[in-house]
Parts: sequence; C-alpha cells; structure tokens
Amino acid sequence: MIDVVDEAPWHAPAREDLLDRVFGQARFEKPSERLREGRLPEIAISAMHSGVLVGTVRLWRAATADGRSVLLLGPLAVSANLQGAGLGGRLMRTALNRAAVGGHEAIILVGDPGYYARFGFTADHTGALGMPGRYEQHRLLALELTANALAGAWGTLAAAGRLAPVATELADATLDLGPWPQPDGGRDALLPPVSRVKH
Repeated sequence: MIDVVDEAPWHAPAREDLLDRVFGQARFEKPSERLREGRLPEIAISAMHSGVLVGTVRLWRAATADGRSVLLLGPLAVSANLQGAGLGGRLMRTALNRAAVGGHEAIILVGDPGYYARFGFTADHTGALGMPGRYEQHRLLALELTANALAGAWGTLAAAGRLAPVATELADATLDLGPWPQPDGGRDALLPPVSRVKH
C-alpha cells in the first residue's frame, strides 16, 4: 500500500535521490529552480511505500510582476517502477486540494501540456507571464483555483517563498567591523579590519 503524506524532514535525502534519478543534475539548470533555490516550499507531499519514498511533489510561493501571489508546482517525480500506475495523479490531486483548501488562487508550472491538461492546466492564462531563464512558452501552464485569478496578469515570475534557514541566517547577518588601527600600529595598521559575521 502506498501512502500519500506530508513531507517530513527525514524524507529529504530520499527525495533528493529520487529527483536525481528521475531528472539528473540538469534539474538544477531549469528556470523553475531559480524560484525555488534558497526557499522553503509552501506545500510538500511524499508518497511512501513500506517506509521508502517513491514519489514527491512540492509547491512554492511566487509572485507575478503585477503583484499577484501564485504557487509554482514542481518538481513532480515518481519512482521508475511505479510510473504509469497512477501515483503521479494521486500526488497531483492531493497537491491541488491542499492548495485550494489553503486559499491559494492560482498554480503555475512548466511541463508537458498533454499530461497536465487532465488536471485543468492550460496555457490560456500565461501568455503575458514569463519565467527567469530559458523555457518554452507553450509549456508554461496555469490552473486558476479562483475564477479570473490570473486575468490580466503579466511579467516574469519572482520568488516569494519563505527563506530556508541558511538563507535566513545570511540575510539577517550583520557585519561587525573591528576598530581601525592606530597610526602607530606598525605594518598591520596598513591592513583593513577583518569582517566578522554575527549569527
């Protein structure tokens, strides 16, 4: 039996291993990654079979240039031995339900139009929207969870999710510059003070 559950912190190594096997290292070059890196997902779901992670889907907060809040879906991945068994659909339906219940109004992704059309995704709402980096415009798809949520939306999407802990520490760090040396401090007096980062 396969259980679809909220992602737990200890799922991370298995999730990353699955994504590497499904997408390879090229996944880090995708434009969607520019909106995910250094951020925490808004929704993260795992599929577990006998304690082994066999599927994952995550959604991330993003914003259009005209200030609309959206979710970016992806990546969606399923173990090779379970592809075609309907697990991807279970993950998608769970993710879309969580997004709707959470009050989100629209979801955007970059993916195969033929596959995602079954979940209501279309390129009809994304003609004036863009992603950071290179992508195929016909693969930029959206699903409105609220009617007309993307009517008139425009511009390149930007990351809007919560910063991951490491990124937060760097953003909150302050530089503590040591006192400038005295004129008679010798050779070391010619060197600038050492920068230290407070955590």
